[in-house]
Amino acid sequence: MKIVVIGTGYVGLPAALMWAKHGQTVVGVDINENVVRALNDGTMMLREKELQDLLEDPTVKKNLLASTTPSEGDVFVIAVPTPVDELKKTCDITAVASAVQAITPYLRPGNLVVVESTIPPMTCRTVVKPLIEKATGYSVPDEIRVAHCPERILPGNIFHEIVHNERLIGGMNEATVDAAIELYEVFVKGELHRTDDITAELSKLMENTYRDVNIALANELAEICENLKVDPRKAIGFANRHPRVQIMNPGIGVGGHCIPVDPWFLKEVAPYTSNLISTARLINDGMPARIAGKIRQKVAGISDPKIVALGATYKKNCEDMRESPAVEIVECLQKDGYRVEHFDPMIPNMDYSSIVEAVRDADLIAVLVCHDTIAESLRQNDNAIKLAMRTAQCVFYDDNVLAHVGIQRRAA
Repeated sequence: MKIVVIGTGYVGLPAALMWAKHGQTVVGVDINENVVRALNDGTMMLREKELQDLLEDPTVKKNLLASTTPSEGDVFVIAVPTPVDELKKTCDITAVASAVQAITPYLRPGNLVVVESTIPPMTCRTVVKPLIEKATGYSVPDEIRVAHCPERILPGNIFHEIVHNERLIGGMNEATVDAAIELYEVFVKGELHRTDDITAELSKLMENTYRDVNIALANELAEICENLKVDPRKAIGFANRHPRVQIMNPGIGVGGHCIPVDPWFLKEVAPYTSNLISTARLINDGMPARIAGKIRQKVAGISDPKIVALGATYKKNCEDMRESPAVEIVECLQKDGYRVEHFDPMIPNMDYSSIVEAVRDADLIAVLVCHDTIAESLRQNDNAIKLAMRTAQCVFYDDNVLAHVGIQRRAA
């Protein structure tokens, strides 16, 4: 079959590569000409080694073509961003609507349109369906089949998850579900669950909302612990010894393109029955400001303090900086006039030649995202770091846990 994938980012490109690897003809469409040129030259903008290797595979090269415009096909997969409108806290589906409008000239009866983008419930029926029917004159789902098959991938582990994760296959009728299952059976080894499009839309949002609410609980419990001068790691660890309790680790906030965004889509469709969800969002959104405040307290009384922040991605051991709370913390401090140097060995233009040089003359080190490489550098250079610092105390927000550890510099 010929598959046209609209959007070649973290979601669309891995899927396009997998279909091409398994013998399907694939057109990857992106409005960014640089991305299209890079893909056709065999270079990927995402720093994922497994995917780069896949892009260089001879079968993929034979079957994959990148383009700035769609073409006719059997299947059209929409994998474009759906950011939250920061002012209204609603889903911005502009890119989805634009993608649908872009493919309508190429749609023919029997085609399958799959939306992988995360969207509010009812979007397939109230946005995608009317756009297709108005532009083409074909009926949905009888002539053009529309399905929602939300992505389930994790940056840093994309190759494994896109193949082995279970997937929701939501369609407006059974024929649509059948067609979508045939599409994903090409490479997905995880179980494919049949459902309708509305349930699929809702279930995807539930997944990330569940995690957001539980992270908010952990963050709030950590604040309570600190107010009582209790180590939150110890308290949460003891609580988790209960066979039916599993509190998550507190952190500096929630990042990435899913967890801090998707819960707002539920709030959008159920504004009066989503109070817990809204409160969790506000707690987690407020964490960077809280952490910035704790850092200010630690350097209070020091003239022109030098702060070194380590870690800029939204979570450890990945290169994705989308919605990163670490970046927000640093920006918050810099806006207040603090001198902050920000390093992350996972990001090329933020790397350091050595951890010792990075922290030289620092008054405070804030480990905001403790990549394994950062942790190893700290362990191997412990004494040198203490000697390189200007003042006697530094604070580690180690592994995104709010509890801090003071390190004394060796006496001169």
